[in-house]
Amino acid sequence: MTVIIGGAWPYANGSLHLGHIAALLPGDILARYYRQKGENVLYVSGSDCNGTPISIRAKQENTTTKEIADRYHNEFVQCFNKLGFTYDLYTRTDANHHHESVQKIFLTLLERGLLYKKKVKQAYCENDQQFLPDRYVEGICPNCGSNARGDQCDHCSAILDPLDLIDKRCKLCGNAPVIKETEHFYFSFSAFQKKLEQYVAEADSNKKWRTNAIELTKRYLNEGLPDRAVTRDLPNGIDVPVPGFEGKKIYVWIEAVAGYLTASIEWVKQHNESIENWWNEEAISYYVHGKDNIPFHTVIWPAILFALGSKAMPTHIISNEYLTLEKRKLSTSQNWAVWVPEILKDYHPDSLRYFLTVNAPENRDTDFSWREFIYSHNGELLGAFGNFVNRTLKFIEKSFDSIIPQAEIDESIKRNTEKIFEEVGDLIEKGHFKQGLETVFEYIRSANRYFDEQKPWIQVKENIEECNKTLASCVFIIQNLAQLLHPFLPFASGEIKETLSIQVNEWKVQNQLPNEIKNVHPLFERIDTKRIDEELRKLYEQSQNN
Repeated sequence: MTVIIGGAWPYANGSLHLGHIAALLPGDILARYYRQKGENVLYVSGSDCNGTPISIRAKQENTTTKEIADRYHNEFVQCFNKLGFTYDLYTRTDANHHHESVQKIFLTLLERGLLYKKKVKQAYCENDQQFLPDRYVEGICPNCGSNARGDQCDHCSAILDPLDLIDKRCKLCGNAPVIKETEHFYFSFSAFQKKLEQYVAEADSNKKWRTNAIELTKRYLNEGLPDRAVTRDLPNGIDVPVPGFEGKKIYVWIEAVAGYLTASIEWVKQHNESIENWWNEEAISYYVHGKDNIPFHTVIWPAILFALGSKAMPTHIISNEYLTLEKRKLSTSQNWAVWVPEILKDYHPDSLRYFLTVNAPENRDTDFSWREFIYSHNGELLGAFGNFVNRTLKFIEKSFDSIIPQAEIDESIKRNTEKIFEEVGDLIEKGHFKQGLETVFEYIRSANRYFDEQKPWIQVKENIEECNKTLASCVFIIQNLAQLLHPFLPFASGEIKETLSIQVNEWKVQNQLPNEIKNVHPLFERIDTKRIDEELRKLYEQSQNN
């Protein structure tokens, strides 16, 4: 089986916050799981370095777009590494390979008669003496009345044209822009209306897309797909490879989604493979992103793939709802956010991975609160999981000189473990990560109950054979937890494997017990609950000082 996993491309104009990680984490869970199953996995993403937000940030800081893109791309790479993300290729949209591949895609669409020139009116700022990219125009959404950007309303998810906005103003200087004529290439989206309707109907019947993706996509299709401009008068980006269009760029929403394909092309080139072996009709593909990115993955990208004649259509859409923070919407402009570089300095990466999975906004908005985060770490990671592993291994270290009793495993535990692998694997494949992790932790709680009921501290004195069986069964559970938790909590899983000298990484029951344990230490440390008030104070102060 071939599995392609695409994680959304974060804009390299500011640090990652927890909302980004909540949306992207399912991609790594999927990649780790499918590799354990022995499938061929290609997991790609990168930093979006061509977007308007980077130009805005560069102007604000009086520096270059390259300096901004480099700074945040490097920071993203460090954060993803610390969180254990296992991208096969994490690249960037200002890389030469991406520019070349996107220009080829553009010329292919042009050759096939799916791009046409059109003179259009566009917002022009006389103060800044430039045509304004969509995101440089701000105003009131004509659909819902909320504040919106020129490309999209985050409140009602409408895809907009800057000219649709009410009370338009230039983001750079605040002045009202004038409307001037310019020429751009348009893509014939409308030609794919029927094909997309059929494609989405099939996705709906297969239940492989999240509900929000199905509903939002149907809404766009019901409204009818308009043709859209695929070039823009932008300060940075990919040059339009057509004479007469010098200075114009290929628009970000067509070139950024193409990044999944361009990154795959670059990866196969580096590994002397063929793109057809990966991007084909049999391939399973997961697209992992937040709710605000749905139309780009369910309408725009499939239409481009149809236009290119590709058979590797998105099969699974993993689109999260929003993560709020202390019951308020995350806001980067108001500095109401928990920034990933900061939280990783003070907290275990598995604590973040655990909380953002069991509280994932899979079907509805969920909230990150410092109180819940710290209590879940102390109660579940430390109190249930870490405690079971530590109490078992410490007992063997003390009472059996670190030698694991080679006794018969409890049959009901064996049967239950096999069932857990099947259940959790099925939930991961269907995109139900929260339920999958909860199922593993129910298994952990039952393991703690077994240890308490068997009372090995009494058995060791009164019935050594029963004690051997209890401890062998507990080690059996622990070595299988190292496999079951590898997609979710890779750092703790790795520490268990090290302690038990386990070499394998497989999604199946491990029956052969290790012989001894070494270097037993707690998987997690308790977090002082005083940190709750400290973190809340810090959050409020940073937002007020913004």
